[in-house]
Amino acid sequence: MKKVVIIDDHPIVRQGFVLLINQEEDLEVVGEAEDAPGAVSVVREKSPDLALVDLSLKNSNGLELIKDLKVILPELIVLVVSLHDEEVYAERALRAGAKGFIMKAEATDNVMTAIREVLQGGVYLSNAMRSKILHSLSGGGGGREKNITELLSDREFEVFQLIGNGLNTRNIAHKLNLSIKTIETYKSHLKTKLNLQDATEMIQYAVEWVVKNNQYTS
Repeated sequence: MKKVVIIDDHPIVRQGFVLLINQEEDLEVVGEAEDAPGAVSVVREKSPDLALVDLSLKNSNGLELIKDLKVILPELIVLVVSLHDEEVYAERALRAGAKGFIMKAEATDNVMTAIREVLQGGVYLSNAMRSKILHSLSGGGGGREKNITELLSDREFEVFQLIGNGLNTRNIAHKLNLSIKTIETYKSHLKTKLNLQDATEMIQYAVEWVVKNNQYTS
């Protein structure tokens, strides 16, 4: 019997996954959490084989959580189930330690296939995302768009998105529970990595990217 935990900030979503997974004879949901502290607690207590993790959690960053969970339980298999765009986040999730990524829009039909794939030692991605990664590895793509998804650290990427969503330095610092000085440092890194001349150009580019990729956050 494989033990599974569900980490998602929507109770209805968690309930749906519990009902679906517990129908399987060899799988059992042993815990749930809505945020990072709860996830850490349930993983420490239950030592699950698999964690289904959403990237948008209550007051928590899913990517950072994946890294923390892998430190706590290195053998834990993580499958990301998210509303976020696979093309933007799948590679980032894999680099954080996940073994698969499935968008919630297709989760009802394919989540059991994804679970079986990762439990058997494979990596689950959509066919389109597999092709994109292979294209990237073969030297395709480039320019500033490549920098956004591949060259920025997870935290830099998060700050970039928040800039594009219209937040100023103070608001970003409050949202991420970081100092204003730290956010200014991240902004400096962004300008350097993305070859942007000043703050105005950075804000303009961030807004354009967010609009183009529909990456609005609440």
